[in-house]
Amino acid sequence: MDERKAPRPLAVVTGASTGIGWHLARIAAEHGYDLLVAADRPLDEAVSAFKAVGGQRVDAVQTDLARREGVDELLQALQGREVDALLANAGHGLGGSFLDQPWEQIQHVIDTNVTGTVYLLHAVALKMRLRKQGRILVTGSIAGFQPGSFQAVYNGSKAFVDSFAQALRHELKDSGVTVSLLMPGVTDTEFFERAGMQDTKVGADMKKDDPAMVARVGFDAMLKGEADVVAGLKNKLQVAASKVLPAQAVAAVHGSIAQPGSAKHDHPEREEVHPIGPHGKDTR
Repeated sequence: MDERKAPRPLAVVTGASTGIGWHLARIAAEHGYDLLVAADRPLDEAVSAFKAVGGQRVDAVQTDLARREGVDELLQALQGREVDALLANAGHGLGGSFLDQPWEQIQHVIDTNVTGTVYLLHAVALKMRLRKQGRILVTGSIAGFQPGSFQAVYNGSKAFVDSFAQALRHELKDSGVTVSLLMPGVTDTEFFERAGMQDTKVGADMKKDDPAMVARVGFDAMLKGEADVVAGLKNKLQVAASKVLPAQAVAAVHGSIAQPGSAKHDHPEREEVHPIGPHGKDTR
């Protein structure tokens, strides 16, 4: 039997150690996919969890997908196997004023969210197109619709990812390969800790979406071949508002919740903050 085409479909999931990516991989295992998972952190516990819910074969690569060599390491781990589903979820943020951020950290955000993602998609989607079948889910963000004061590089990178995924879908519309875009809002993951945003309103005070729910919405959209999906009603309202309000108004609102030191340390309970609207509030 040709080892490149296993009896079970193969899903590649990046950023699978925690958060949305972890849940995407778990759902894929529940749906009968073998897994190749990647992250820049240890994956041993994640692999055990994925195997426990149905993943007969789960391979893992711990590598930095901001580096071309890291993506190549992931591709080499395929060992020639065909990819049935690519869930390109790896990414991270960076809080603070742009000019106060070290260039090396800025570059790493761009290389992870943009360069590494595009390089991986190019390699995998080429082979999917040749076979005339495959599913791709790209994790973008509703941040891509907002000028992100004190998160300028992250929001800019997600604006690229959102636009790129939608364009790629159109290019592949008659190829047998589907591209779906998942756009989460504020989600309860390690994102804000890794981005250094624990002292911001958005990081410390605001209610956040369940990553399991977000992953389920995205996975279902991929299976249905849907173009794009925003997880959660409040996030859909936020996207709609971001499209009609002046860009500088959106930037000002974003800055009010992402600026370092904006967290309400004297009120540890997390508050509900409504989407951008007449009251000038935001959930991002």
